[in-house]
Amino acid sequence: MTDRLVYWAYALGWGLLKHLPEGVARRLFERLADYAWRKRGKRVLQLEANLRRVRPELDEAGLRELSRAGMRSYMRYWMESFRLPVWSRERVAREVRVEGFEHVLAAMEAGRGALVALPHMGNWDLAGTWVAQQGHPFTTVAERLKPERLFDRFVEFREGQGMEVLALTGSSVNVIGTLARRLREGRLVCLVGDRDLSEAGIEVSFFGEPTRMPAGPAALTQRTGAALLPVTLWYDGPLMRAQIHPEVPVPEEGDRKERTREMTQAMARVWEAGIREHPQDWHMLQKFWPADLPGRETVRDRAREAAPGAAVAPEPAAEASGS
Repeated sequence: MTDRLVYWAYALGWGLLKHLPEGVARRLFERLADYAWRKRGKRVLQLEANLRRVRPELDEAGLRELSRAGMRSYMRYWMESFRLPVWSRERVAREVRVEGFEHVLAAMEAGRGALVALPHMGNWDLAGTWVAQQGHPFTTVAERLKPERLFDRFVEFREGQGMEVLALTGSSVNVIGTLARRLREGRLVCLVGDRDLSEAGIEVSFFGEPTRMPAGPAALTQRTGAALLPVTLWYDGPLMRAQIHPEVPVPEEGDRKERTREMTQAMARVWEAGIREHPQDWHMLQKFWPADLPGRETVRDRAREAAPGAAVAPEPAAEASGS
């Protein structure tokens, strides 16, 4: 029953919202965002816990206002995505601004392929539509959702925007092999790469605290010779902006695991700077740091255990810089 309700809620969004006047749809989703924010469910509370790391200088009132803006940004993403199938090419071109696309073009013209890695910021579906409309269809990966019909609708929606979508699990397709083949062919791959709390993730420092991010982007580019290009996205009034940053180079020293860690940390620094500048557009409503997981201790807790009675100095914020 729950799966059916979830499916029909999304189906209603895709089927109905694209027929509503723009102003009506926008006001509706702002009200939904404000309702969820006032209700203070677990996802809003987790958003605030994440934003507290990003803006530790804020008092509680400031944090609440930031989380409200974050929920409005998050619901704007959904409103736009539901309506995106009826957006004209002219509207996409008018309302999306991408800087640094020359980094993608340079890599592909050299026959290397390009892997664009992005965090959960702004509207990545809208940015992907813009890229595809420039004449560069790309391959991406989607986590399989329940119910199955909902996953199929997401795949149908994204393929309709010019994307090749590979299911992360539950398919006979070799995902890593297919991505590597696309990159060796000199094509474009886009992956969301800012969250992986599994043991397979690469540990990085993010806002002064350890967390894990996927090893895939850095590992794939080492394997194929493609360019690894981190991206940040944010809303600027009616516009959706994206910045494609310069290539993250493969370190000259270290084994493959060490190089992967260093490249992933370099991407984390780029995303950290972008999220610090536009925190309301980081749509991270899930647990992001292992310290928030049940039974996990923080770095500071471990330091106290290692040196009982010793004062623990505040952890420095990770340096924010481009790659």
